[in-house]
Amino acid sequence: MASAQSPPAKKSRSKAVLNGDSCTEAVNGKTCVQVATNADTPAEDPAVTLFREYIRIPSISRGDNYLQHYAEAVKFIQTVADDIGLPHELIEVTPANKIVLITVEGTHPELKSVLLNSHYDVVPVFPDCWKYDAFAAHKDENGDIYGRGTQDMKCCIIWHLEALRRLKKSGVKFSRTLYITAVPDEEMGGMLGMALFIKTERFKKMNVAFALDEGLANPTEAMSVYYGERSAHWIEVTCPGNPGHGSRFIENTAVEKVEKLLRQALALPTGAKDQVRMSNATVHSVCGVCVTIYRLEGAPCLKLGDVTTINVTEIHGGITHNVVPNKFVVVLDMRFSPHEDHQEILRMVQGWLDEAGEGCTLKFIQESPKYPMTSTDDSDPWWRAFSTTCDKHSLKLEKEIFPAGTDSRYLRTLGIPCLGFSPLNHTPILLHDHNERLNERVFLRGIDIFVDLLPALCNVETTV
Repeated sequence: MASAQSPPAKKSRSKAVLNGDSCTEAVNGKTCVQVATNADTPAEDPAVTLFREYIRIPSISRGDNYLQHYAEAVKFIQTVADDIGLPHELIEVTPANKIVLITVEGTHPELKSVLLNSHYDVVPVFPDCWKYDAFAAHKDENGDIYGRGTQDMKCCIIWHLEALRRLKKSGVKFSRTLYITAVPDEEMGGMLGMALFIKTERFKKMNVAFALDEGLANPTEAMSVYYGERSAHWIEVTCPGNPGHGSRFIENTAVEKVEKLLRQALALPTGAKDQVRMSNATVHSVCGVCVTIYRLEGAPCLKLGDVTTINVTEIHGGITHNVVPNKFVVVLDMRFSPHEDHQEILRMVQGWLDEAGEGCTLKFIQESPKYPMTSTDDSDPWWRAFSTTCDKHSLKLEKEIFPAGTDSRYLRTLGIPCLGFSPLNHTPILLHDHNERLNERVFLRGIDIFVDLLPALCNVETTV
């Protein structure tokens, strides 16, 4: 429910920002916007104002009126690109799913290019659980901007575009061509977005050498950078058994097999925990799941992405209260670490079925390959350009495997090195959570970082 202090309605606010219906004043050498419709609004950096406008577009993945909201998001990005003077085109991968492609041509376009990817779709919200309207982009007295997509990941393309605005104004040129993509459907798995785009002739002509995609916030001083992803396997297990009347002793029932299966499956994370020594463990939330960071004795920090996890997400069975079912169906969500042998894990799951009892079968709802990992070795020119720039800003980087999934996996599968990076430190991890928010000071620092990062990456010297 919207707060009484929520920003003005979207229509008038959008007009003020995008059509110039505002007054400006200089603050600390920067031009800040004061929207004419509210004389009491304090001076705000125009990049923050633009970011809040983007948050107000409820571009929920395949949600109600999603075609309209997708179109609004696309139009918004195109308008900003036009304002900066950046050429762009629209790639229709399906009639309902369009990709905005922005191009900054390099002085040596024959070199392979750099890609900055982001997605404009967001996940749904539970409105009653939010402190403020999730699509009002309310900013509190501390500068925290509340809204779905503030972290995941509407901040990223605004960082990219605002960095280019500054660089273009300064006359900075890149050797390599830089592409910026805004894609749909990432929150649904990307099958109607990036997965289709990489198959197009247009993508192939882009000749991408390196890419950046989204990362996660970090509640500490450090900033997380992701060089790989776990592989999602959604497995449907069917356990058959003898049916009968609910009043009788019946042998070899479906539920007995389910119990044996679950005993094995739920022992997996417990066994993983037994292998580590919990020393100075830190706990934070990722997508509503309590995640414990363990430290191996004498080894680097082990995080969620480094291990394989399993959760039981669905159990189906039974037709009425007094009939023993003839089968149960159990759905497992397994995330395989790229550090582990995936075939060995699958053989282990098959062993659980064999032990559970006769007739148990499995079917993959989704089966993912083992995704390549991007080099973070100092000898790698892309990592060196990235990490050296981060050093310039005194950033403490934590290299991690992304625990869930992003569009990065499609690029890495093609052999394109890709890092997931959202410069969000001192920020609670709230993607997909209630009260997702981002502080404006952290947001503005992100632009400063990309102002240096883009030239560093687009001027990397390699043989291609």
